[in-house]
Amino acid sequence: MPSFDIVSKVDSQTFDNAMNNAKKEILNRYDFSSSKSTIDHDKKTNVITIITEDDMRLKAITDAIISKMIKQNLDANSLDFGKEQYASGNMIRKEVSVKEGIDKETAKKIVAKIKASGSKAQASIMDDQVRVQSKNIDDLQAVIALCRKEDFGQPLQYINMRS
Repeated sequence: MPSFDIVSKVDSQTFDNAMNNAKKEILNRYDFSSSKSTIDHDKKTNVITIITEDDMRLKAITDAIISKMIKQNLDANSLDFGKEQYASGNMIRKEVSVKEGIDKETAKKIVAKIKASGSKAQASIMDDQVRVQSKNIDDLQAVIALCRKEDFGQPLQYINMRS
């Protein structure tokens, strides 16, 4: 039976390149020359920690990260910006987590959207992905088109198309 999987993944090497480019840009900018700003990416937990002096620099750093991600063809919706925390002294800390996998709520929305469309395709939740099956490949392609139109709050990829 033809099927495919809906997943949400970020290519780790491409993301690492985007982070390194953002770090270089921040280090070379004139307005950050006397700054104590740091950007750390923990690859195990997939969390970016930004520490800087003020809101203006924090905004500039987040804009640099987003712009470098876009240049690397990564979707900026995969970033989950947390709240600012005031660290020691006058420093501001912000943790940005990278969304990997589809959470249960988003998976339920995807399955509900596929069922509501009246398609003959059947969707099921498997861990952090959604598997869609149908007897007809055209139904699967219609489901992909339907999911691309809808915004589920994170980037989706369609992999493992089997016929």
